Amino acid sequence: MDDAMLRKIAKIVNAEFCEKILRKSENDPGIQVTDVLIKPATNKGDNYTSEMFRVNAEFARAGKNDAEKKTFIVKVEPMDEGVRQDLVSKTSLFSTEIMMMTETLAKMNEVLGGNRPLNGRGLFTQKEDPPLLVIEDLAPLGFRMADRQAGLDMDHCLLAIRGLARFHASSVALCEKRRLFFAFSPIQEPRQKELYSCGLFNMRQPVEMQAFFIEGTKQLGREIAHWPELDSKYSDKILKLADKVYEKGSVVSVCREDEFNVINHGDFWVNNMLFRYNEKNRPVGHIFVDFQMCAYTSPAIDLQYFFNTSLADDTLLAHEDTLLHEYLRVLSSTMSEVGCKTPPPTMAELKRMLRERALYGMVASFTILPVLLVDKSEAKDLGEIMGAEGDAYDNPAYKGKLYRQTMARRLPKFDEMGLLD
Repeated sequence: MDDAMLRKIAKIVNAEFCEKILRKSENDPGIQVTDVLIKPATNKGDNYTSEMFRVNAEFARAGKNDAEKKTFIVKVEPMDEGVRQDLVSKTSLFSTEIMMMTETLAKMNEVLGGNRPLNGRGLFTQKEDPPLLVIEDLAPLGFRMADRQAGLDMDHCLLAIRGLARFHASSVALCEKRRLFFAFSPIQEPRQKELYSCGLFNMRQPVEMQAFFIEGTKQLGREIAHWPELDSKYSDKILKLADKVYEKGSVVSVCREDEFNVINHGDFWVNNMLFRYNEKNRPVGHIFVDFQMCAYTSPAIDLQYFFNTSLADDTLLAHEDTLLHEYLRVLSSTMSEVGCKTPPPTMAELKRMLRERALYGMVASFTILPVLLVDKSEAKDLGEIMGAEGDAYDNPAYKGKLYRQTMARRLPKFDEMGLLD
């Protein structure tokens, strides 16, 4: 992130802006901000569809001499002209996240009893000029991102899958057509599922979004033509599939009313979750971030995406069934605890949903996994990958050693399942 971008955000996130945030979040109208320090909150390549800043505000309270400091996260729509800004401005990404942060998640947390919240608190939202969210900084609470290149081990996976089950269960309760009594008022909630009808794969998404997946698949097809460990048929099949890959992903993402459905996180991979650790550096807490892709459809969407992007390969091979059983156990028990009328799926039904949406996981392996495994020194932002006009896709992640090793194992399995045809 260059100095010009920091100067742009500093004009928006100034002392007056920070005072407004702190006076509300601290419930103290006398707060006066004396200094504001802004730094990037993420590394290059970690966030394709937003800019993330950590804001450190120094302030004083009325009648007190001691200065205090508070940090929070500002997430803003890309402000640099180019394909990234074009893509985000043509989507509902920020409006989806604002709706989740201001309405839906608060009610999902209320359903769960307010313990172990699913997300950090939203402190402020702005829908335009530019769209942005101000979010609680979870770092002071001990949360941090796991190592995306290493992939999640079983301890991390169990926390994540239990969190996902609670997320899904609370969404079922919220979407049922019954009266839910929250602390603030009794509210009927039949419309929640209608609010989240798009998601990552949907033909309503702009061509710039679709091009990321289509062109990424083409680059994979070209790259593996140079991998002697794989038969040339894999390159041929992937290149033939590429132009249809986004449409096929959209088809398997469609909500089927005769199935068990939930509000999916929609972008459930290691970059969009934080973990808290104990003194032995073992994960003991999990929380969600980034709600731009939420979609009401089969839970298999989140599960396929997670399994194919975020697990260490040995964890996926050895423990997929264990993780599915744990997901279903927590989903079922949570749905029972919060009084859901909808029955949870059986294991047979869950596995059928996963099989029918296996293509979704494969496309995630084609296009999202390389982003996760790329060396940080090689990482690019979306504008650099897509080119200035969105017509020169080039992602060095496809040349990575880890990605090559992983895909050399996965592609024959995808082919056996008939997914490449």
